[in-house]
Amino acid sequence: MAASYNGVPVPKGGQIGYSKGQYQVPDHPIIPFIEGDGTGRDIWKASARVFDAAVEKAYKGKRRVVWYEVFAGEKAKSRFDTWLPDETVNAIRDFRVAIKGPLTTPVGGGIRSLNVALRQILDLYACIRPVKYYKGTPSPVKHPERMDIVIYRENTEDVYAGVEWEEGTPEAKKLIEFLNKDMLKGGKKQIRLDSGVGIKPISITGTKRLVRMAIQYALASGRKSVTLVHKGNIQKFTEGAFRKWGYELAVEEFREQVVTERESWILDNKDKNPNISVEENAAQVEPGMEFAPEEFRQSVYKEVLAVLEAIYATHGKGAWKKKLMINDRIADSIFQQVVTRADEYSVLATPNLNGDYISDACAAQVGGLGIAPGANVGDGYACFEATHGTAPKYADKDVINPGSVILSGVMMFRFLGWNEAADLIEQGIERTIEQKKVTYDFERLMEGATKVKTSEFASYIIEKMEAGVPTTA
Repeated sequence: MAASYNGVPVPKGGQIGYSKGQYQVPDHPIIPFIEGDGTGRDIWKASARVFDAAVEKAYKGKRRVVWYEVFAGEKAKSRFDTWLPDETVNAIRDFRVAIKGPLTTPVGGGIRSLNVALRQILDLYACIRPVKYYKGTPSPVKHPERMDIVIYRENTEDVYAGVEWEEGTPEAKKLIEFLNKDMLKGGKKQIRLDSGVGIKPISITGTKRLVRMAIQYALASGRKSVTLVHKGNIQKFTEGAFRKWGYELAVEEFREQVVTERESWILDNKDKNPNISVEENAAQVEPGMEFAPEEFRQSVYKEVLAVLEAIYATHGKGAWKKKLMINDRIADSIFQQVVTRADEYSVLATPNLNGDYISDACAAQVGGLGIAPGANVGDGYACFEATHGTAPKYADKDVINPGSVILSGVMMFRFLGWNEAADLIEQGIERTIEQKKVTYDFERLMEGATKVKTSEFASYIIEKMEAGVPTTA
């Protein structure tokens, strides 16, 4: 730990440690924060007040966050002539846990996205987005209360790896020529010569560590399922491989605690009819088996027998119903299902682009991005953040909903094990919304609501914390 970063002395406090997969959190942790650009200034002021009040009310002075400002975005550019100073990254690395408001994405050259840059530099490979409904929040769906999903989105690969070449450049022409003449030689497929080209890498390493984190969370929090979301029916060796490797990881590392959906069918068939033959069981798992090639039939028979021999003793006779379910869904199908039957899903593990879409689609049902929290987490490092943009036309007007950063703080406190403070904040937010004291984005959608300023919304949240005793999560 340095004495200062970006010329700002480090305040007195404790340093969060990390060893053997566990964080060691002192009672007065130093936590770097990035205020954010545009509306970030108003949002951070309001959020920090809420955070400090919740910690004080929960722990009566025993615990306190020592906030330490670091710089990125417009503030960093104006002070240091760089959008993301090295010392900001060093501070987040040294103190391990940080929180940030929305940042401007520079136009033109340089960093494509400050958020993406931070994720890649610190290898924050999991973007975690919990999406749940708070009573009273305006929603476009009939039953928003059914939504309680946590999305684990891979953060470093897929289209966000940023490997692409612009149409017409020598590099694009060279790559297209190689693909057409060598890799696609003799086939019907050819890439049009006037194409831009991107590479979509999905690796075993990236997939398995993401799915591992999702399963660990689901087990620790008592969630009922982890669903692998993919487009493997079309992209078999990237998205299809994500599905395959996800299942492999689940079975290899969590065998006693999980059951796959397909295994559950085999086990359930055996539970219902102990004398069922392997062939009969297979026919129920794969309808139309009588029309399948012999090689396929034999493979399914082999699969059924292997499942029964391997896990019927531990997972059979209904025991599988108490295990964590690992299943998968095609990406386009999950969009419909989170609208029509969101309560059937609990944790989603996704490649990057799928997770980007589905996170916002879920958030839209429970209040939108203005109240959607997020975190980027790796092994030993975590950065909690607003999921919306900077909305510069509303900057310094004290009107924007601070819910995204405030709820990201809830995530942060739970991450630190400070559940009592997190409970108080959630309690305050829900009661404030229920009493229709909301910022303009909600007020225009709620009959009889009172429009309040960003700062006033924070004050109401703090006031509502007084009204009840939190329950530890």
